[in-house]
Amino acid sequence: MNVEDSEESWEITGSQEHFSGRVISVRTDAVRMSDGSVAKRDYVVHPGAVAVLALDEDDRVLLIRQYRHPMRRLLWELPAGIRDVPGEPLVDCAARELAEEAAYRAATWHTLVDLYTSPGMSDERIRVFLARDVSPLPDEENAFVREDEEIDMPAIWIPLGDAVDRALKGMIHNSPAVAGILAAYAASADGFKGLRPADAPEA
Repeated sequence: MNVEDSEESWEITGSQEHFSGRVISVRTDAVRMSDGSVAKRDYVVHPGAVAVLALDEDDRVLLIRQYRHPMRRLLWELPAGIRDVPGEPLVDCAARELAEEAAYRAATWHTLVDLYTSPGMSDERIRVFLARDVSPLPDEENAFVREDEEIDMPAIWIPLGDAVDRALKGMIHNSPAVAGILAAYAASADGFKGLRPADAPEA
């Protein structure tokens, strides 16, 4: 059996939107199961996101700390953001988020890993990019104004091995961060030669 996720769409016999917010909406679909029965499935409709694992010449990972109200926690994360510009290439969205949230830019980009954050409850998908050849963004090129939780969002560089250790010890919980850190560590074994290009299509 081929171990690869594949596209499939079961019949939807009815659908209702319960809530539509600034970013997400909530729906209930009536879905015909493989035995012919119909089951209702509630889920969050999400535009998707990107995240950036920036790795410097010393193999250090850039992490930012942000307050996440649903969890009531300060979480260490990768620079990330919503896909909120229609038609924008994902790597361009990622570069914009790296600049806005961390004031860095990168010359070398690869696709690191794709993931669904909670496929039983949401259609959100995130592409995590590996960004290398990183340099600070000049002040005159950084016009982004931070608001709300982003006002107090410190950034640190941490060795990749230390980041792996913290993820495995349960000290880092953000799912794109954990996935990106572990994927980068695995991909570093062959010098990142096995990674997909930055513009690789999403399956």
